[in-house]
Amino acid sequence: MEFIEVVRKRRSIRKYKTDPVPEEMLNQVLEAARLAPSGGNGQPWHFIVVKDTERKRMLDISEWALQAPIVIVGCTEASGQTDIAIAFEHLVLAAANLGLGTCWIGRWAADDEIKRTLGIPANMRVLAVTPLGFPAESPPPRTRKSMSQIVHYEKF
Repeated sequence: MEFIEVVRKRRSIRKYKTDPVPEEMLNQVLEAARLAPSGGNGQPWHFIVVKDTERKRMLDISEWALQAPIVIVGCTEASGQTDIAIAFEHLVLAAANLGLGTCWIGRWAADDEIKRTLGIPANMRVLAVTPLGFPAESPPPRTRKSMSQIVHYEKF
């Protein structure tokens, strides 16, 4: 798929098939996140892949997200918030390219339960969670602002 087509087709998926995600596909998605750029090449991110049903239930996330066969938790050192956002976007776009669904769930202020459940060190912040699986829905595109509404040249 052409890159712009991947960007256009990516949707927030809230219904998943129960089919398992092949390890090769999971590894490709994680590799895309690993290759993301970061300030000073610090690569401050960590990704926790959760497949166990009971452990997923302990993450304090929406019921619909628990239906996906995998939940990926993205955490970072305190200074890496922008970096993990970039890496997580690489992850969701790679998933879309493979025909997998995701839904970026921000966790900026609600990470204590996830940290306890997954043994994440105190100095780390959980910033994003996504279910990962084959979509059981195909949401239509959402309306977007026109380029003239968001792009400015030389000044606002």
